[in-house]
Amino acid sequence: MPLIIGVTGSIASGKSTACKLLESQGIIHCDADKLVHRMYDPGKPAFDRIVSEFGTEMVGADGFIDRKILGSKVFGDSNAMSRLTTAIGDIKKEVTQVMRMWRNNLADNDVALMEAVNFLEAGYGVYSDLTWLFTVKKEVAIKRLMRRNNLDWEDANIRIDSQVEWHERQDASDLITHNNDDLESFRQRVLSTITEVKQMRTQGSLKASKYGSWWAAR
Repeated sequence: MPLIIGVTGSIASGKSTACKLLESQGIIHCDADKLVHRMYDPGKPAFDRIVSEFGTEMVGADGFIDRKILGSKVFGDSNAMSRLTTAIGDIKKEVTQVMRMWRNNLADNDVALMEAVNFLEAGYGVYSDLTWLFTVKKEVAIKRLMRRNNLDWEDANIRIDSQVEWHERQDASDLITHNNDDLESFRQRVLSTITEVKQMRTQGSLKASKYGSWWAAR
């Protein structure tokens, strides 16, 4: 069977950078955020529900939902985030059907990554073999987010504070990579980790995921 790894971590932790790096090495990758974005493309039911819930100002000049404007409405507001989640629809079904497809169709030596901020909390881990958690210090994340998203400190801080602290996820995570240093060091840690995982799998020494027991204890 293919090896399916769930990739999670807070915003600006480097999980997307890691996934893109590994994708360039031939590993299959799906970004759950992008999968969900397609759920509210124009013409789909979620598009109308979001506009009804949050207003026509959510629609950009290109006719699509402007995710930057939408994000400013929901980040840091748990009630608004809950309303958005409801408006989008069955996100879990959309994500898990990709992992089921991988399980049924990929080759035994394939490795696939499902990247999702809430991978653990959403229950996706029951469909994967391992969970890989990426972490970053708050002050580092804020600087990255300000630079990357052109945000001021206050907006970046609100987004960071809306995230789950990494130590709340560590007991459910099989691999943990800290990303507080330079990009090249991070890249080397990511490549070293995936090489080690592949070797353990080949040798039959890869342990069962912690996720099952963590999820059962919730």
